[in-house]
Amino acid sequence: MKGILNIGFALMVSIGILSCSDTANRNYQFMPNMYEPVGYETYGAYEIFSGEQEAMLPVEGTIPRGWWPYDYENTTEGLNLAKTDLKNPLDVTDKNLSEGKKLYGIYCAICHGEKGDGQGILMTREKILGIPSYDDPGRIITEGGIYHVQMYGLNSMGSYASQTNELERWQIVLHVMNLKATLAGTPLLTPQVAATVVEAAVEIIESEESTSEEQH
Repeated sequence: MKGILNIGFALMVSIGILSCSDTANRNYQFMPNMYEPVGYETYGAYEIFSGEQEAMLPVEGTIPRGWWPYDYENTTEGLNLAKTDLKNPLDVTDKNLSEGKKLYGIYCAICHGEKGDGQGILMTREKILGIPSYDDPGRIITEGGIYHVQMYGLNSMGSYASQTNELERWQIVLHVMNLKATLAGTPLLTPQVAATVVEAAVEIIESEESTSEEQH
């Protein structure tokens, strides 16, 4: 009998405690750090900041980590200038070619096609139309032009500057130039070809220097 009374008393106390809880306010927390972050929450209001606003503009002159300046404007003139003046600073290596191919498959092939013939899955499903092939005789495709279009976008294609960094964009350029060469039936960019071109350039420079010394 006494045990039943004790159990009944415990139940009454428990019900009383639960019925008096205030649902409008937080109750006791187990491991409060799980609920109350140490760091500032995005867009949170904190007295320590001006206007109690956590989200503020960065200090003037601040640049993102890994950011590099790009001197060509998002205009037709800027595109044409990039086509003629901007050159790929990367060496033609197996690693750069491999990375370029992988990145192209992630970002570009869905529209331009795995072969660069403009027959990507969005094209074949008629989600986007009129994507030209890289060997279209009416298009002037250069390293600088490819990079510029990745930076700013062109026509229906948007910018990929936020998805890729400078190195990745130049690696994609290498692969696009090789796709263009394959479609046109011209030599590919390979480490061996690059080495041959460098050797030939060195020979030309040395020959010109030798001729200049003889003339003087």
